[in-house]
Amino acid sequence: MIWLFDAIKSEGMKCFPFSYGEKKDEPKGLQLQSTSGRSDNSTCVEAEVRRSGSALNSQDVSDNGSSESLRRNAIPSLSQRPCNLRVFTVSELKSATKNFSRSVMIGEGGFGCVYLGLIRSAEDPSRRTEVAVKQLSKRGMQGHREWVTEVNVLGIVEHPNLVKLVGYCADDDERGIQRLLIYEYMPNRSVEHHLSHRSETPLPWSRRLKIARDAASGLTYLHEEMDFQIIFRDFKSSNILLDEQWNAKLSDFGLARLGPSDGLTHVSTAVVGTMGYAAPEYVQTGRLTSKNDVWSYGVFLYELITGRRPLDRNRPRGEQKLLEWIRPYLSDGKKFQLILDPRLDKKQVFKSAQRLATIANRCLVKNPKNRPKMSEVLEMVNGMVESISSSSPQLPLRSVATLEASQDTETNNKKRTMDHKPGESNWFVRMWRPKLVRTC
Repeated sequence: MIWLFDAIKSEGMKCFPFSYGEKKDEPKGLQLQSTSGRSDNSTCVEAEVRRSGSALNSQDVSDNGSSESLRRNAIPSLSQRPCNLRVFTVSELKSATKNFSRSVMIGEGGFGCVYLGLIRSAEDPSRRTEVAVKQLSKRGMQGHREWVTEVNVLGIVEHPNLVKLVGYCADDDERGIQRLLIYEYMPNRSVEHHLSHRSETPLPWSRRLKIARDAASGLTYLHEEMDFQIIFRDFKSSNILLDEQWNAKLSDFGLARLGPSDGLTHVSTAVVGTMGYAAPEYVQTGRLTSKNDVWSYGVFLYELITGRRPLDRNRPRGEQKLLEWIRPYLSDGKKFQLILDPRLDKKQVFKSAQRLATIANRCLVKNPKNRPKMSEVLEMVNGMVESISSSSPQLPLRSVATLEASQDTETNNKKRTMDHKPGESNWFVRMWRPKLVRTC
């Protein structure tokens, strides 16, 4: 059976909501009265979306912004815009998934289970379409807020490198209120799966480069190509899925947030994400900008290069944190080949991998202001992919330390905001010392 989501995550690669300052109250579950018609349920769901305001538009802004500015930049809710999402009933989804049979279960996580389903096409009822049905468990750690955020984000965005949300369900049955999301089916699973040693065949280098370009394209759209900015906040290889043609698409927008309003520099939020991917300044302060996604993208590029996870407790002590392990190998070409994924032809991909590492290093600069925008990253990746088969001279590999020395000259005399121990990487400081951690 083909799996859409990987059922088991390695230790340390879990959702981690940190507790910083005042804790927000989580929205209550859907307060739906017992209904029998789809239109009534749709009305209730849209009303609930309006009442909750969505976590996407919930912002604690520490800069001098007005509530009017926030309203101008708020994402319209379902009731304020045309919505092409289908509203399903539980009975329809039971029929589509063989009553949520384990025989068609294709994934399982903190949110609940994902099932492969067959639904009738809205355009042609005689035709059936494969979909992925995510069922929110009442005991799951992914709550109502994330469910609403997914509906709000994927209900309005449309891009070839974002997973399409087909519809949703918030209905009553004998088990109580059911909350489900219905996505397009991605038969080739996640990038994380194909980079792991569980995969029977490793991803070819050319396919890894295309995935890097697709992922950068999706993030560029979210950051820069709409009237408002969306910060993904949980960019990682397990949230990049592959369709039948191996096109990469970003998925799982439950932690997404609206970017800062006009005149503001950041959004202050509770710190959530995945260990090994979150930018250090965000982990320490809770100040969220699009540069957090840029950092995460840089980490992901080193996943593609090395075939290793950002945090792997099963490896020797000195190799558990990917970004710390690779650092000594970056400035020397002979050493650099030692970090390449051993399943790749090192001679064939060596120069290309060096160029990709150069791009990753720019994304991993300590000062977020010196990181490129995703559109700039996409341009670099596009240029590299297009010239991969040409004989143009290769860009020299520059280490993160070298990049920081050249880009942070103007800020060298400013007060440092983060401490680090002697010998500890100055762009990866204190990332593993959160005050309160709760895994989910």
